[in-house]
Amino acid sequence: MKCTSYFFNVISNKTRWKIILSLYEKDRYVKEICEDVKEEQSKVSHNLKILYDCSFVFYKKKGTKKTYYLNKKTVKPLLDIVQKHMSAFCKKECKKRC
Repeated sequence: MKCTSYFFNVISNKTRWKIILSLYEKDRYVKEICEDVKEEQSKVSHNLKILYDCSFVFYKKKGTKKTYYLNKKTVKPLLDIVQKHMSAFCKKECKKRC
């Protein structure tokens, strides 16, 4: 449980969270992620490296391009659980903050 705080620290960063949500929708190239999250390529690449190092995301390489995707074994199901929790238990006041 000692590393749990680092786990939550990684996903609490706004840019990394936007990247995670972007990849939740579909696999993407870096350029597509940049366009979707409206951030510069250097910032997205830096944050993808952190997400990759923590196994939140992986990539497939085709030539010089990398297609990034969410960890489908753990991260995607975790996001599904969070969504179910929010739908069932978050009150109106909590939802206003989203």
